[in-house]
Amino acid sequence: MLEDLKKLVCKANKSLKELNLVKWTSGNVSYRDPESNKVIIKPSGVHFDELKPEDMVVVDLDGNIIEGHLKPSVDTASHLYVYRNRDDIHSVVHTHSPFATSFAIRGKDIPSYTTTAANMFKDYVPCSDFAAIGEEEIGKQIVDLIGTSPAVLLRNHGVFTVGTDVEQALKAAVILEETAEYAHYATLHEPDIMPLSKDIIAQCNHFYKTSYGQTEKKTKLFNKG
Repeated sequence: MLEDLKKLVCKANKSLKELNLVKWTSGNVSYRDPESNKVIIKPSGVHFDELKPEDMVVVDLDGNIIEGHLKPSVDTASHLYVYRNRDDIHSVVHTHSPFATSFAIRGKDIPSYTTTAANMFKDYVPCSDFAAIGEEEIGKQIVDLIGTSPAVLLRNHGVFTVGTDVEQALKAAVILEETAEYAHYATLHEPDIMPLSKDIIAQCNHFYKTSYGQTEKKTKLFNKG
């Protein structure tokens, strides 16, 4: 079932380690198939290097296992809450990337200090309240805070990013860690540095959405083949 999508999700999960966004077995990527509404997600506690497409777990939106020989991620309920409440979201990425998580530990939003941050996250990346792992509460925090930014910091835990597809959600996770690293070093030297103004942020975001990239639809980094 959904064999091509299992390959897609497996490859995306393995890329989390390659991109230095996770360590050991923590973190996950899921994808909701728009045709069947089935969700493919990483199994719990399996090393990224050992993941195979056949290890991916297929669940329905209520969390029932449709296919898979392993237990799904402990974050499955959170992912499913997002999918049930946001029809436009088809991929969720969860990481513990170090610089972004350092902001989450402190309960701090990340303002847009760079034009790249403005392009991707507009005004800022919000930090949620504390929520218990393995429950729907994390999903509720994501849904409540996801707006113009495709990323949320989960207080004392890590990062969640979303997208209309796997590549979009993964890109947000990568750019968020870059944004957090730059913000960390900049505020370390100048704690009161001001973020970009709302006017500049709006200009950057509009330009990025209307002008960046190729006119024709680009080939996806993670395709279905």
